Amino acid sequence: MLGLRKGTVRLMPHVEVWHQLFAQEEARLRDAIGEQVVAIEHVGSTAICGLSAKPVIDIAVAVREISDAEKCVMPLENIGYEYRGEYGIPGRHYFIKGEPRTHHVHMVELSGNFWRTHLLFRDYLRRCPEVAKEYENLKKELAQKHAEDREAYTEGKAAFIGSVLEAAGR
Repeated sequence: MLGLRKGTVRLMPHVEVWHQLFAQEEARLRDAIGEQVVAIEHVGSTAICGLSAKPVIDIAVAVREISDAEKCVMPLENIGYEYRGEYGIPGRHYFIKGEPRTHHVHMVELSGNFWRTHLLFRDYLRRCPEVAKEYENLKKELAQKHAEDREAYTEGKAAFIGSVLEAAGR
C-alpha cells in the first residue's frame, strides 16, 4: 500500500489511508523539529482524493529561513530519514524515508516559490476534478511508458503542471 523502489514508477488508485499516514508522520515531524517549523502540508498526488499516485507520501515543510533547515537534519535522521541536500532543487532540503521509499520531505522557505507552487497545484486539482482526471490520465500513460525511468516520468508531467499553475494564477 505504501512504498516504491528507487527509480521506478508504479501508480496505485487513491486510498484514504494515505491521509491518515500523512497525519501520523506530521505528528512525528512536529515532535522532532517543531520549533523550527512554520507549517507542514501534505502535497503531491497522495494528497488529492480520487487521484492515482505513486505510493509515497510527499510532505512540504516550511521554515522561516532556509538556514533553519540545517538544524533539522540530525533530528530527522534520528527518526529514520536520510538527508539528500538540495537534490537538484536550489533552496530545498530533501529527505527520504524507507526502503522501498515511503516518504519524501521537502523543506523550504515559507516565502519561497516551491512552497507556493506546490500548494497552488494541489489546491487547484482538489477544486477541479476534471483537471485532476486529465492529470491522472497523463500520469498513467507516462507510468506505462516509463515504468523504470522516474526522471522521464517526471519530465513528461512538466508541461501539464506548468499549464495548471498558469490557470491557477501563478
